[in-house]
Amino acid sequence: MTLRIGNASGFYGDRFDAMREMLTGGELDVLTGDYLAELTMLILGRDRLKDPAAGYARTFLRQLEECLGLAHERGVRIVTNAGGLNPPGLADAVRRLAERLGIPVRVAHVAGDDLTAAHPGSLAAHAYLGGFGIAECLRAGADVVVTGRVTDAALVTGPAAAHFGWSATEYDRLAGAVVAGHVLECGAQATGGNYAFFRDGDARRPGFPLAELHEDGSCVITKHPGTGGFVDVGTVTAQLLYETAGARYAGPDVTARLDSVRLSQDGPDRVRIEGVRGEAPPPTLKVGLNRLGGFRNEVVFVLTGLDIEAKAALVRDQMEPALGKVADVRWELARTDRPDAPTEERASALLRLVVRDPDEGAVGRALSGAAVELALASYPGFHVLAPPGKGAPYGVFEDVYIHHGGVDHVAVLNDGRRIPVPPAHDTAVLDAVPEPPLPESPGPGPTRRAPLGLVAGARSGDKGGNANVGVWARTDDAWRWLAHELTADRFRELIPESRELTVVRHVLPNLRALNFVVEGILGAGVAAQHRFDPQAKALGEWLRSRHLEIPEALL
Repeated sequence: MTLRIGNASGFYGDRFDAMREMLTGGELDVLTGDYLAELTMLILGRDRLKDPAAGYARTFLRQLEECLGLAHERGVRIVTNAGGLNPPGLADAVRRLAERLGIPVRVAHVAGDDLTAAHPGSLAAHAYLGGFGIAECLRAGADVVVTGRVTDAALVTGPAAAHFGWSATEYDRLAGAVVAGHVLECGAQATGGNYAFFRDGDARRPGFPLAELHEDGSCVITKHPGTGGFVDVGTVTAQLLYETAGARYAGPDVTARLDSVRLSQDGPDRVRIEGVRGEAPPPTLKVGLNRLGGFRNEVVFVLTGLDIEAKAALVRDQMEPALGKVADVRWELARTDRPDAPTEERASALLRLVVRDPDEGAVGRALSGAAVELALASYPGFHVLAPPGKGAPYGVFEDVYIHHGGVDHVAVLNDGRRIPVPPAHDTAVLDAVPEPPLPESPGPGPTRRAPLGLVAGARSGDKGGNANVGVWARTDDAWRWLAHELTADRFRELIPESRELTVVRHVLPNLRALNFVVEGILGAGVAAQHRFDPQAKALGEWLRSRHLEIPEALL
């Protein structure tokens, strides 16, 4: 007995026609849509300030306008976290849409994640719920299930638990579904999108992934026939490492052991995942807090030609009087210029000024006015990338933890009945797994200085203020070298901005992978825009571009 679960959205703003593509491209039992992220919750929180009836992903409704009839005709059930901060509001909107279209569907939603009232000063505070509320909705016959802040993987564990009748303590099966859900959650990232070795296939328009999930928790990751992109062990490995850390991947239903995952190619565009072990979940639930941190402004000065450092020093001196009382001032000079450049753009460097302050006035017109007034009175060739504006609000993300019993997890059915979802009875403190033994070192031999990316892939992402960088080898020989060469200290050498930060390395031999967590590199999270790449999306690609001594046998 196989459950076919597909995904049609990896974020709020993903490809609009993916829902139709997934419903018409092949067989499906359940179609999921992941619309939420830390930044999205902040955006929806600001929407709700303007309109208390808002707070959900409106794109989902527009997609259903085209696709609800298709899903009904094909018997595909839809499970989505597009409810955001207002699941009952979206559920009601879906019912109104279905009535207008004349489509008989039962719509349920999951409640209990919203803890904003218990956290004064937060714009949105939401617990990450598990999949059993979704399961209760589906068991009661729901055709569409709307949730708020559940874990991304819950969109798969819920349907799997309902379909196979899993209990809350069948940890190995649940862990298998968590791993499948984690692979699916970011959509085309599992089918060649954002992939280090994108030239291995046609990545121009990747299709969306689906999992053929089995009763024992194993699955095959694939995609509909004829869709773009490709699915291989590498694309699945990359997504498994995305926004994870060590061997224990904790969630509200189960802790999945990533060090137990076994991957194998099961045919063209098919990767089998098996052997996943699970453990009792930790005793606490994660709660994501989003609040407004203050106001932010930015000016990017363009410096062209000769004397780049002196030009930068001049404009910094000239701006100093306007910056004296600003709480946080950051300058960054990006030397994108080249000597004797054939174009003006390639002859130019960028000097970026970012300011933050609790007071909008401190970073608003007074600052932008000071920059504009330099137009005829500063370095030769003065111009900026865009006219500076008024200060804009920025967000801060942090997470706190509460006991499972601190939420009222409830499945709310189409007829209004409410089914309580009990908290986890068995829990286990989340301890680190002892580091596994490393493979035998390849030993001495001739080396050549070359980019790491010639022998290793990487994918990086954000978790609050931390970033993770997963690095994997594609052959056993490369793994033997990588495991010994790329230590936490070597990582710090290659990524200079991490040298003063805590870098933790996790070893995952089954995946031939290392996962690095860089603590604090993103400041107060993506909404604070602490660095040039605020979500660390390209941190892994920067690492792959760094040169080190690599055995010639691997090149």
